[in-house]
Amino acid sequence: MNTTTSPVVAHPPASRLVWTFFLLLCFIAVAAALQGIVMLALPLPAPRDASLASLNNAFAARRALTLAHIIPALFFAILLPAWFSRRVRTRIRLHRRITQAMFILGVIIGVTAFFLSLHPVGGLNEASAVILYDGLFLFCLGRAWFLWRRGDLLLHREWMTRGIAVLLGIATTRPVMGVFFATRSITHLSFNQFFGIAFWIGFTSTYIAGEAWLRAHPATGVRIA
Repeated sequence: MNTTTSPVVAHPPASRLVWTFFLLLCFIAVAAALQGIVMLALPLPAPRDASLASLNNAFAARRALTLAHIIPALFFAILLPAWFSRRVRTRIRLHRRITQAMFILGVIIGVTAFFLSLHPVGGLNEASAVILYDGLFLFCLGRAWFLWRRGDLLLHREWMTRGIAVLLGIATTRPVMGVFFATRSITHLSFNQFFGIAFWIGFTSTYIAGEAWLRAHPATGVRIA
């Protein structure tokens, strides 16, 4: 890869609504990661809700693995707005360092997610969603890395965006779970039952949204050898 040539990559500017929604998902991901870190690091009172207490206990039983997953996820989510920022992209060396960091963090997130899925709170429903989308995320990340090393920055950015869309599904899962919590008296679904459903809805919705964005806004530019 030519590390001295400045890439010429032109992407249509994201609409204000899409950018706001993207930043909201990043904020949710950061907040969720911080909440998990605090929960595992500090002896907090157990939640009154038995389902939440059960979830906290499940993560506490795998404290080291959970922290190895959510700490990299925290930094990944923090770096996301900078990676997409046009101002940062013009600073080639800085953007390259951020990309390298995201590759490393992404691999750690993906591998630890797989091991966490071996003992899912939501049973087979959750495990199948995590394994499918975690595998897709790692594939997108690997494809993006290969294209980045080859200098094909257009396709690299496309596959990186696709992987990020998959990863942000975990943030979308949070409000979906909130809806399920609020409607338990109507649906009569237990926490273990809707946990996996929320994962399927969250990951699928952001993946579809990412694909729709990529198809509606194809990149133009030159290939850097």
